[in-house]
Amino acid sequence: MAVLWFVGLGLDDERGLSRRAVEVLRSAELFAEEYTAVAAPGTIERLAADLRRPIRRLGRSEVEGEATILAALRGAPQVALLVVGDPFAATTHVALRLAAERAGHDWRYLPNASILVAAAGFLGLMHYRFGRTVSLPLPRPGFAPTSPLEQIGSNRERGLHTLVLLDLEPAAGRFLGAGEAIRLLRERDPTGSVVAPGDRLAVAARVGRDDAAGFYGTVEQLVATDFGAPLHCLVVPARELHFEEAAALERYRLDRPSADRPSSAAD
Repeated sequence: MAVLWFVGLGLDDERGLSRRAVEVLRSAELFAEEYTAVAAPGTIERLAADLRRPIRRLGRSEVEGEATILAALRGAPQVALLVVGDPFAATTHVALRLAAERAGHDWRYLPNASILVAAAGFLGLMHYRFGRTVSLPLPRPGFAPTSPLEQIGSNRERGLHTLVLLDLEPAAGRFLGAGEAIRLLRERDPTGSVVAPGDRLAVAARVGRDDAAGFYGTVEQLVATDFGAPLHCLVVPARELHFEEAAALERYRLDRPSADRPSSAAD
């Protein structure tokens, strides 16, 4: 019986690994996937050099197909899959865990920071006031689902915030930016029943990295804003904010007088 380690990289680079994780990685066959999120440039290469061990990148089909990892488990006592953020934020990794169990192997879990928690903390919103998380896919011809809007609307009706995760295709260099995401939501909600003109939304960019940045403003302000490099996520706040949430978001308000704004949202 072999052991499959699910190791979270966190939200920045290899410096976010725990000492326990580094110990495990020094003695395991190593794989990494970056299709659910991407690490800071050079992370995997630097980590492989530090560990003096090769790290094989897996594409989505290889992880979801499970055969590559299961074959490694048949030939090595320990195998580790490195995942940006937290491994079990993505259901595909739970499916892989179950496949390993069915094949007679054990697994271990080394969690790390996840955007599912970090976005709220960075913006200053209360975690328990979030409803169901929504994923917004990249636009494709003939594909314009309204289910994300329906869930956002359901959350807002209950006085809850919504974290909107934005699709990416790293192999193709495609990342859904926050501005485009807001435009898509408005196009699919022309009456403004869920996201109306003048509504204030929040954007968190590159959370966990040195250049992390937050933005809070109206729909119109945000679609005209340059949020910088990916990754971005969008938060549609509840219509009524707790006074402490409102005060925390003030830091990121786009129409805040420049003299009152901090030099960097990551300071």
